[in-house]
Amino acid sequence: MTIQELNAIRESKKELIDVRRVVKEQAEKLAANTGYRKQVLVCGGTGCTSSHSMKVIASIEKTLAEEGIEDVLIVKTGCFGLCALGPIMIVYPEGAFYAQVTPENAATVVKQHLKEGGEIVKELLYQGTVMADGSIIPFAETPFYKKQMRIALRNCGVIAAEDIDEAIAAGDYQALEKVLSEMTPDEVIQEVLDSGLRGRGGAGFPTGRKWMFAKASQSDIKYVCCNADEGDPGAFMDRSVLEGDPHSVIEAMTIAGYAIGAHQGYIYVRAEYPVAVERLKIALNQAREYGLLGKNILGLGFDFDIDIRLGAGAFVCGEETALMTSIEGHRGEPRPRPPFPAVKGLFGKPTILNNVETWANINPIIVKGAKWYSSIGTERSKGTKVFALGGKITNVGLVEVPMGTTLREIIEEIGGGIPNGKAFKAAQTGGPSGGCLPASELDTEIDFDNLVAKGSMMGSGGLIVLDEDDCMVDISKFYLEFTADESCGKCTPCRIGTKRLLQLLTKITEGKGTPEDLVKIEELAQHMKSSSLCALGQSAPNPVLSTLHHFRKEYEDHIYEHHCEAGVCKALLSFTIDKDKCIGCGVCARNCPTNAITRTDYVAPGHKLASFVIDQEKCVKCGVCQSNCKFKAIDRK
Repeated sequence: MTIQELNAIRESKKELIDVRRVVKEQAEKLAANTGYRKQVLVCGGTGCTSSHSMKVIASIEKTLAEEGIEDVLIVKTGCFGLCALGPIMIVYPEGAFYAQVTPENAATVVKQHLKEGGEIVKELLYQGTVMADGSIIPFAETPFYKKQMRIALRNCGVIAAEDIDEAIAAGDYQALEKVLSEMTPDEVIQEVLDSGLRGRGGAGFPTGRKWMFAKASQSDIKYVCCNADEGDPGAFMDRSVLEGDPHSVIEAMTIAGYAIGAHQGYIYVRAEYPVAVERLKIALNQAREYGLLGKNILGLGFDFDIDIRLGAGAFVCGEETALMTSIEGHRGEPRPRPPFPAVKGLFGKPTILNNVETWANINPIIVKGAKWYSSIGTERSKGTKVFALGGKITNVGLVEVPMGTTLREIIEEIGGGIPNGKAFKAAQTGGPSGGCLPASELDTEIDFDNLVAKGSMMGSGGLIVLDEDDCMVDISKFYLEFTADESCGKCTPCRIGTKRLLQLLTKITEGKGTPEDLVKIEELAQHMKSSSLCALGQSAPNPVLSTLHHFRKEYEDHIYEHHCEAGVCKALLSFTIDKDKCIGCGVCARNCPTNAITRTDYVAPGHKLASFVIDQEKCVKCGVCQSNCKFKAIDRK
C-alpha cells in the first residue's frame, strides 16, 4: 500500500472518529458524513466483558431490530477506564455515559433514547454526569476524568479495537509513515531521547538510550521485544492497551526496528489474557494486509514482522533476561548482567525490550514532537503514567495522569476517596516490588525518583489503596507469599531469602514473634537487596521495609501486645459473648462450624433463656457468630 492510499483511508474515516468528540449541535454533520444518526460505544475490555457487556451488545442489536432502527452504529471498544461502573455504554453525539448497564437497561435506552426524537434516560446515566439541577455534563468533566491526560490510553474506549481503519483514522501509523519517509534512524532515536521518555515497566531506564546502545551494537541480526507479561497483583494497564489499541504497539515496535536495524519483533504476552491475545492476532494480520508490517512496508524498502509468544504466567518472566530466555524456549530464569540485552539479548543478539505502555507513547512523540512530550511531567520524569487504581477506593479503574500528580489527587479526587466512611491508611505502589506510603505522604508528587526516595517505586503502575481495616504486617506478608511463590529459585538470596522472610512475618502474625525477629528481617532484607540476581529478589523486601519504616508500631503491637489493631490476623483475635446482651436464641451456636459455642446456666436479667459462651480452644476465629448475631452481643478483640 502506498502512502497516498494510506492517506486516502485516513481521510475517508476521519469524520467517523471526530464525531466521537463533538457536542450535540453537530448531530446533523454526523448523519451527513457517516450515514449514522447515533453511535453506541460499548466497552469490550476484559473488565466489562466479565460483567456481561457482550450480553448488553446483543440486547442492543435485538432491540434495534425489533424497533426497526437502522441508523445507529454499535462499536465494541476497549476500556473506558472507570471499571467500577462496568458495563459502560456511551451514546454519541450526546456523549451520554450509561453505567452498570444490564441487558434490560440497554433495551430501555434503545426504546427511549436511540429512537428518532428520543431523550436521554437520566436515571441510567453515570450519576457523576448528572447535576443537582438535572443538567448533564460531559463525562470528561467529571472528577474521575477531568485531571487525566490520555496519551498511552488515547484510543482506548474511542475506537473499535478490531478495526484497523478506525485505528488509522485515530492516528495510528502516522508516526510510522513519517519515520520511514522523512527520518533517519539516528533522527528517530534522538527524538525519543529528547522526549525524556523512560521505560514504564518499572526501572525507568531512558528509552532512547536503550535504543541507542542497540543501534551501536555491531550485528547483522537484532530484535525488538514487547514485554506484555503483566504479572503484578491488581495491575491491568498493559492488558487494556492491547485490548483497546493493539496497533499502537505494533507501530511503535516497527519504528524501533527501523531505528536500530532490526527486522523481527516478538510480543511476549501472558496466556491468561485471551482477549488481548486475540486482538493482537487480528491486528497483526490486518497490519500485514495493509502493508504496514512484513516485507517492503509502505513500499519504502523496510522489512519488519512481529510474532507472538505466550507466557505461562511466571512473574519472573517480567524481568527482561528471563523473558528472553523464555522466548528462546527455555525455563524462564534471569541471566547475569552485563552483558545487557542491547549488546547480547535474545538468541545472543542485540535486543531492545520495552513494556506495552512505553511502546504506546512512541506514536505521539514522533507525531507531536519531543518538545511537546517533554513539556509534560516533572524535570526528570516526562509524560504521563497509567495506574491501575484498586483496593479500598470508590472509583476502581485505569487512570492516566501527568507525572508530578500527587497521590492525594489520584486517591481523593480521581479515585473518589475511601468508601464507607473509612479512613485512608496507605497506598501500595509498584506491586510486590514497591512499598506502602502512609497518609503523611499523600502530597508526594508521583514520579520515578520521588517514589524511590520514599521507599517505594513506580513499578509497572499498580496502585492499591488500603484503609483502616487493613493490617500492614499482613499486607507485607501477602506480597512475600507472592514473591516467594514466584521466585525462579536460581539464586540463593531470593530462593531462600523470600521464604525465610515469609517465615518471620508469619511468626509475627501468629503472635509468636520476638523483638529479635525485627532485627533479623531488616538484616535479611538488606542482604537480599544487595545480592539477588535480578529485580525480583532485589525488590521483594520493599513492602516489608516500607511498612516497618512507616508502621513499625503495628509490628511491635503484634509482638509485645499480641494485638492486631485491624483485627485481620486471626491468631491474635478472640470472640467473646457478652452474657448480659445475649438473649439465648442460639443462632450463633447453630452456625458455628466447630461447635465451639455452648449454653451456660446464666440467664441475664430480663431474658428468658440462658446465654452462650465461646470455647477459645475450639474457636477458629471465622467470625460467623458475630455476623449472625442480631443483638450485637459478640465482641471481636
